[in-house]
Amino acid sequence: MPGFDRISELPESLITHILLCLPTKDSVKTSVLSTRWKNLWLNVPGLDLNCRDFPKEDEEYEEVFINFIDRFLAFNPESRLQIFKANYSRREILGFKDRIGTAINRGIRLLDAVSSTEYREDDGIMYPYFEFMPLNLFTCKTLVSLKLRYSALSDPGFVYMPCLKFMILREIRWSGTMSLEKLVSGCPVLEELTLVRTQASAIDDDESAVSRVRSRSLKTFYVPLAYGVCCSSRVRHTVLEIDAPGLENMTLKEDHFEKIVVRNLTSLFMIDLDVKFAVNYDSSFDPEDLSKTNEIRDFLSGISRARHMIISKKTVKALDRYSKVGSIPKFNNLSRLQAVFLSPLLPFLSAFLESFPNLKILILKIAFAKDDEMEELNLVNVPRCFVSTLECVEIKGLFEWEEEEMKIARYFLENSAVLKKLTLSFIDYPRYASNSDVYEELDKLTKSSRRCQIIVDDD
Repeated sequence: MPGFDRISELPESLITHILLCLPTKDSVKTSVLSTRWKNLWLNVPGLDLNCRDFPKEDEEYEEVFINFIDRFLAFNPESRLQIFKANYSRREILGFKDRIGTAINRGIRLLDAVSSTEYREDDGIMYPYFEFMPLNLFTCKTLVSLKLRYSALSDPGFVYMPCLKFMILREIRWSGTMSLEKLVSGCPVLEELTLVRTQASAIDDDESAVSRVRSRSLKTFYVPLAYGVCCSSRVRHTVLEIDAPGLENMTLKEDHFEKIVVRNLTSLFMIDLDVKFAVNYDSSFDPEDLSKTNEIRDFLSGISRARHMIISKKTVKALDRYSKVGSIPKFNNLSRLQAVFLSPLLPFLSAFLESFPNLKILILKIAFAKDDEMEELNLVNVPRCFVSTLECVEIKGLFEWEEEEMKIARYFLENSAVLKKLTLSFIDYPRYASNSDVYEELDKLTKSSRRCQIIVDDD
């Protein structure tokens, strides 16, 4: 029937569940639909607020923000909440910690808080403001997911969050004896941890900070790319220790720490590396630094059980430098490798692949830099995996079909005894080679050798 309001006919519990999927500012808008909808948003078992949704020109917007939360929490104070999300990064809002504490007591399963990034002046010096989380957070029995940004954590004396499975910590300040190790150790079922270390010094200005992740339940550990070239000397004298026998996936995308130590990674399946083992963005690891060389050796040995590896061009460059003074250990379990090679480092390819004797799938992206000086590409040594296991190779990043590119393709076609498929992926623009030119040359290579499927496409 035209104009029939089917949604209003739904049970209130179902409507509030639907509204829970919306930001609070949008669920409030439904209050104008009809008398029945007037207060439905107040019965939604969750709050999702952003201080930017409140008029910035209102000088008392902090009070408006807090009063809004108080009205929501007071409407049905005995009901349980599921979600409490709040971004109040504009500036300090007094009393907000108490509201988070109230929400925790209401049994929330997800807490997502972005704290204030305001700076205060004292004797002409600017100091960051730290919003401490309420102490009842650390003994919350219902929390499943915790996301904190720019928050400060003090030592509650005891940490036990029995249901917490997912935790994201971005630029957290640790106060006194509180530490990442103590927080993680109090989460017996934690499965996923994302960590972005603050570039600023810790509250107590601890210059020898050690971030320990010790967990038997942790399955995924992720350090994302957060600062890029800005990640510099502020992370000096910091150590990351990872002891997680159940860890399956680990991603290290940035040099947040001067030293990385791994232990007991007996279940590691996938490792994704985008680090250069040097904290200054404009420097590389020094092969003559014996302590750093030993650190890299121990790190590589600690991750050598991985089955799938992804490594960036800066990690490949660091490993090339390391190989001049140390041996890369054998990754006997590794069957899939994705690597980015700068074209000047291609001579290192044969020696590098020797560390993966059971490799089945190789995805090789080449970052060609025609202006860089490159020694003559002479790929002669045949890694063990070419003889017995390497079945699929994809070469990405091609945009020309000249002698160097042909050498790389020929190297795999002529030496891989069990190769089933070779894929050549060309950059769509600029592209200087046609598919017919490529196939014509490859046909010459394969007429006198064992056939494998050859695919030419766009990257």
